[in-house]
Amino acid sequence: MQVRIRTLVRGLWEDNPVFRLLIGLCPALAVTTAATYGMAMGLATSFVLICSSTIVSLLKNVIPRKVRIPSYIIIIATFVTIVDLVMDAFLPDLHSVLGLFIPLIVVNCLVLGRSEAFASKNTTMASIVDAIGMGIGFTWALTLLGAVREVFGMGTVFGLSVVWDGFVPWTIMSLPPGAFISLGVLVGLLNVIGRRLSERS
Repeated sequence: MQVRIRTLVRGLWEDNPVFRLLIGLCPALAVTTAATYGMAMGLATSFVLICSSTIVSLLKNVIPRKVRIPSYIIIIATFVTIVDLVMDAFLPDLHSVLGLFIPLIVVNCLVLGRSEAFASKNTTMASIVDAIGMGIGFTWALTLLGAVREVFGMGTVFGLSVVWDGFVPWTIMSLPPGAFISLGVLVGLLNVIGRRLSERS
């Protein structure tokens, strides 16, 4: 039980995909102009990650080693297609905003990396726990990044105004340079916090 809890928590902070491992940055930088978009992309990626890790773990002794990567991509693409079609049917406005970045989950190095590095070498339950932890870590990272950019770029969070009257939005935060600036500042701050916490323990 302790091992599973450790595996789950690792993705939230110690091995956070965005702020620690710096993987899956393409959607993290491209779609996080608002907290809602960041959360939606994080949840979509988490679904694909959990489902694909489960299947890869179940089939790890069946898939020939020489074709494991193409096989993983086919498995991942299956669940990405499900997400894409469901989102297009039930959340068309959100789907139009996220656009191309939903299909690009297929080549997200977080999803493929966890399939190769963890799911293909561990039990199904451990793989599910790992995928859940990494998925939650990825989702909160994208949501935080989107919230920061939304606050400074539009003065809102999840569409609700959180700034004072007369606030002048920073247009740059809604543009690609704002994504890099926000990510760099957040990574730096979280590294400082992590260092302080490790010194106290």
